[in-house]
Amino acid sequence: MFLTLDDFDFEGKRVVLRVDINCPINPENGEILDDKRIREVKKTINELSNSGARVVILAHQSRPGKKDFAPLEEHAKKLSEILHKEVKYLDEIFSKRVINEIKNMEDGDIILLENIRFYSEEVLKDWKKWEKITPKKQAETLLIKRLAPLFDYFVNDAFAAAHRAQPSLVGFSYYMPMIAGRLMEKEVNVLSKVVENPDSPAVYVLGGAKADDSIKVMKNVLDRVDYILTGGIVANIFLIAKGYNLGKNLEIIKNLGYESLIEEAKNLLEKYEEKIYTPVDVALNINGERVEKKLNGDVEELINDIGEETIKIYSEIIKKAKTIVANGPMGVFELENFAIGTIKILDAIAHSKGFKVIGGGHIAAATELFGYADKIDHISTGGGATLSFLSGEKLPVIEMLKESYSKFKHP
Repeated sequence: MFLTLDDFDFEGKRVVLRVDINCPINPENGEILDDKRIREVKKTINELSNSGARVVILAHQSRPGKKDFAPLEEHAKKLSEILHKEVKYLDEIFSKRVINEIKNMEDGDIILLENIRFYSEEVLKDWKKWEKITPKKQAETLLIKRLAPLFDYFVNDAFAAAHRAQPSLVGFSYYMPMIAGRLMEKEVNVLSKVVENPDSPAVYVLGGAKADDSIKVMKNVLDRVDYILTGGIVANIFLIAKGYNLGKNLEIIKNLGYESLIEEAKNLLEKYEEKIYTPVDVALNINGERVEKKLNGDVEELINDIGEETIKIYSEIIKKAKTIVANGPMGVFELENFAIGTIKILDAIAHSKGFKVIGGGHIAAATELFGYADKIDHISTGGGATLSFLSGEKLPVIEMLKESYSKFKHP
């Protein structure tokens, strides 16, 4: 349980709102290339502003050392455009000027402060082990001590950063109610449903290169789902676990540091072999050409996609499903010859009558790219956060939302 916007009257109140509007940008000119995450928080910002709240937004863009680590001036312009109202940008975080501007806000005003990761307390690596970091400890940071006295409520709508434990994400909860924004509320409710109580038959499609994360997801859901359909590096690990010799593909798995996962895959197959599906044919990359091969012997060349027969088998399973969760592409969809598996599986998902959820990251990008986004019930805004949630891991922000509910809920 957690507090939502329905639990409070925000008129005349000052609200600090943490969002994740970390966008792909052109490092040459700072132009925002994809504003999806900004559009996703529109509902929360509008609801707060229209209810008479004085909204101060905290957000980050990338991290120190990256080419897209940039100020948030363009984000403020894009927010103003999407919200159809002025979002005032301040290029500082807690200076006297910022504090005076916040104190002088009127009902409905919106301010966006500078990239929160410009401040060192927000990026301290030692704080990643969130179990050791209490809200009180985060509240002792200069960032929180300077800003917290200015606000009545803390609204957190940064689901994509919910697996982080940085001050701006959990620190304010020591001083005031921490409330889920509309995006956070939707993400948690949808993902909880498909993890804890999915309608059967339930299908998880797990592909891509993050095999360690996919195996964590499998371990968490295999007792509650009916089928796991594998693709990408994930599938290759399970094929090797089944005894296939995959040549160059094994070298890639070793280079990624995933060799130990082969034993884990064997253990999962021993217990759940009837639920875990691997490709029966694959598409090899031979000098850039797509060459399909049935899996009836050794494979030396690089596997870049699932084959047509596998696509048919997977699509039939998906067609009958009542719950479908997809995370990770079936192959190297960035190469036209090897996008077929990902496209056709997305097509099967889009045309299924079941409840359809797409995880974040590459599969979300592919869903947008190939035109299936409007046929999906929920496309998660999280990458690492979504995977952590599907894996059953505790997310710092979600844990603090639960704690705040216990502390501040109405009798």
